[in-house]
Amino acid sequence: MTESNTMKDKIAEGLKNFGVPRLIIAGFLLLLLIMAPFVGADLPTQISNIINRFSWNGILVLAMVPMVHSGCGLNFGLPLGIISGLLGATLSIEFGFTGGFSFLMAILIATPFALVLGSAYGWLLNKIKGGEMMIATYVGFSSVSFMCMMWLLLPYHSPNMVWGLSGKGLRTTISLEGYYNQALAGILQINIGNISIPTGTILFFALLSFGIWAFLHTKTGTAMTAVGSNPVFAKAAGINVDGIRMLSVIMSTWLAAIGILVYEQGFGFIQLYMAPFYMALPAVSAILIGGASVNKATIMNVIVGTILFQGIVTMTPTVMNNMVHMDMSEVIRIIASMGMILFALTRKTEASR
Repeated sequence: MTESNTMKDKIAEGLKNFGVPRLIIAGFLLLLLIMAPFVGADLPTQISNIINRFSWNGILVLAMVPMVHSGCGLNFGLPLGIISGLLGATLSIEFGFTGGFSFLMAILIATPFALVLGSAYGWLLNKIKGGEMMIATYVGFSSVSFMCMMWLLLPYHSPNMVWGLSGKGLRTTISLEGYYNQALAGILQINIGNISIPTGTILFFALLSFGIWAFLHTKTGTAMTAVGSNPVFAKAAGINVDGIRMLSVIMSTWLAAIGILVYEQGFGFIQLYMAPFYMALPAVSAILIGGASVNKATIMNVIVGTILFQGIVTMTPTVMNNMVHMDMSEVIRIIASMGMILFALTRKTEASR
């Protein structure tokens, strides 16, 4: 009887730690997966879509972790890092790199942009402590708008990217065929029936996740957590609070640059102009749904949140379309994603233990 009670207590504690909101969302996702075959949706294909979308978006969600740990809040300025990645991607093509090597070069070219923009962004956030998330939103939106002009003005000449008639300005969508399309996803890819697992992309995500986890357990990482928990105590302990905060912003910006490149290689296209405008919102929502708060986030929050968010966004329009026999996928996808974002932002002060 004692062992039975102990087991029940452990299960109850585990469910409590997982959190009621996540249980509800996970239950809804499970219900959609169960309903899929009965409404005519191909379940293996949908599972494959969820796995692929997780692999595309995981690193963009991971980019939230350093800034949350340092007390800078949720990174609504994620488009700065995305722009760095887009610059790396387009310049890699402009310089004539092809195949998988163009992916490596895109990372190398994007890195200095991420370091510069991340440093400027970190300096700004250090000047307005307490209002980081509000200012970050303006920074993200304004940077995307600024780059809408720059994509037209920068001297790109590659015929695969510029507008055909004028030869000036970049296209809205650029195909990665012949460049780094599926550069990671094609590595060790596993196919089981209609289920396709992009092993290379998932392993790349796991590598970066392990790197962040390992960093947070170093002396500098512990100092970062201390700054986020109690900056006054951290300063009294001799920690350079502003320097640690800036480091976290640079790390987040760099991860966002890598994240968009990973997204592109899976998606197969580079999307410019207004495409990055709202990309911070799904990433913020995913980590909050995963159980993070504005001052606490773990790798498990990233994994759970990304799976739940992308699973709901993938499955809801598919199941609903098959139920009503009408093509309302984009409308339903917007309703589902915006609903998830709204729900997540109401949970921003909660965190699983």
